[in-house]
Amino acid sequence: MIRRTGTAIWSNAYVLLSFTALFWAGNSIVGRAARDLIPPASLAFWRWSLALLLMLPLAWPHLKRDWPELKTNWRMMFLLGALGVGAFNTLLYTGLQSTMALNAMLLQAAQPALILIVAALLMKDHVSPRQIAGVIISLAGVLAIIAQGNPAALMALDLNRGDAIIAFAVLLWSVYAVMLRHRPDVHPFSFLAATLMIGLVCITPFYAAEIISGDLIIASRESALAIAYVAIFPSFFAYLFFNRGVELIGAATTGQFMNILPVMGAGLAMLFLGERLYAFHIAGIGLIFAGIFVAGQGIASPPLANVKG
Repeated sequence: MIRRTGTAIWSNAYVLLSFTALFWAGNSIVGRAARDLIPPASLAFWRWSLALLLMLPLAWPHLKRDWPELKTNWRMMFLLGALGVGAFNTLLYTGLQSTMALNAMLLQAAQPALILIVAALLMKDHVSPRQIAGVIISLAGVLAIIAQGNPAALMALDLNRGDAIIAFAVLLWSVYAVMLRHRPDVHPFSFLAATLMIGLVCITPFYAAEIISGDLIIASRESALAIAYVAIFPSFFAYLFFNRGVELIGAATTGQFMNILPVMGAGLAMLFLGERLYAFHIAGIGLIFAGIFVAGQGIASPPLANVKG
């Protein structure tokens, strides 16, 4: 029964992506909360190092088998590893040093639209009016939550250097999401382990620069818990789930579904910070899911390479 349940979950993109959004919402909250304890490159380095240690026992047999395919496609692997692992979260943590998590959520809400634009520009994908309408509806829901039902609140947001860094990170992530369709025909464990290794190679020079400059991790229980969380949930589980989601329903619909991330962030705030559920939350959630439904109807996304079981 456990195996059947696991197989059913692994085949359901929307369940997997719901957990992905939950874990990534927590990632932004932890990244902001730990900004005074852990420098950004240090957090990224130890996040992916521990995630790789968790991944290797599962991935090693597949890595040995898939190594020739990975080596043949090293250029694409380097691009995906550098964008999806090396760049995005290092830039996100850097941006969170000087901006609020609220701003980060707003900027990440642009991902579905950016994914559609990048897919159209790089892959010549057709963007249907239905997809455009779905993005607009969901984005309206995201903005309703962030603005707390008050449009004037959006105009009051103070955009700064941190926001620019996160905006660039979101653009890079959109390219990663679209390019996933060209990933090598390998087992998902092999793919994730290889991208983690490449990402760590890209992060290491920046981590070394932090150490040389004296910008070190403050040893504490909170630091350890922050690193453990970001290594296990937003890294190990969320990346497996996201990559599987793109495989099942395509990059455009996967990116659109990620609009539930602010909803998850609001849920975490209510759970851990005692915040209340207001009418604008309910309205925003309704719009987000309506947009996901509209954009997901009749989409024929280009298939990814088959994944070896």
